[in-house]
Amino acid sequence: MFDIWVLVLLGCVGVIAGFVDAVAGGGGLITIPALLSVGISPVGAIATNKAQAIVGTTMAAWTYWRKGYVSILSLVPAIGAALIGSLLGAIVVKQIDTSALEIAVPLAVIAVALYFTFSPSIKDIDGAPRLSFAIALPIFAFIIGFYDGLFGPGTGSFFMLAFVALFGLSAARATAHTKVLNVASNLAALVFFVFAGDVVWPVAIVMALGQLLGGYLGAITGIRFGAKIIRPLVIGVSIILAAKLLFFP
Repeated sequence: MFDIWVLVLLGCVGVIAGFVDAVAGGGGLITIPALLSVGISPVGAIATNKAQAIVGTTMAAWTYWRKGYVSILSLVPAIGAALIGSLLGAIVVKQIDTSALEIAVPLAVIAVALYFTFSPSIKDIDGAPRLSFAIALPIFAFIIGFYDGLFGPGTGSFFMLAFVALFGLSAARATAHTKVLNVASNLAALVFFVFAGDVVWPVAIVMALGQLLGGYLGAITGIRFGAKIIRPLVIGVSIILAAKLLFFP
């Protein structure tokens, strides 16, 4: 049982995390420490985080879609690929040692931050794609989805990088497409946690309500300000995530 004021506080955390995640990803950097701080076990915190975060991500994806920033039909093959990849990653993680990722992933996330810092291609209008959206995107969705099921941190950053650098999307449209594929890759892991009984449902429900508001407000902000807010937030979240993985694993 949790004190009512603890639940209220966690609901507020959900609002903030949902906002940040809808704009730049990385909401887990806010929610995971909050869940651990109220005495939830690490596994319970990860499971509960998935359960509440997917609500905010879905709200953000729906808002971007409603405003015309993403076509769900065009993403169906990639959604399926991300879901299958994430399922396989969740299965494989129990069979292998992922310790090497603890160094490789922060370095990759730093590379993402550097790209978003110095690349001139991050704009509020679409550019020329380097790869075929219909052919290459499902491949990347499977690979990144597999990584999400296997390890997880930085998934949103990697999707953003692919959409901007390889498929030429504007900052807002890249964020919109990232949110849709994030829902698919998170869903597989959540199913495992639900059947394992790891989700702390009272906390997940309260934070999910906060995520609904935060996800909506974040998506509206991303649409309104575009690259002006998305670019610095992606850079900031990537640097913080890399520092957290390197120095506070």
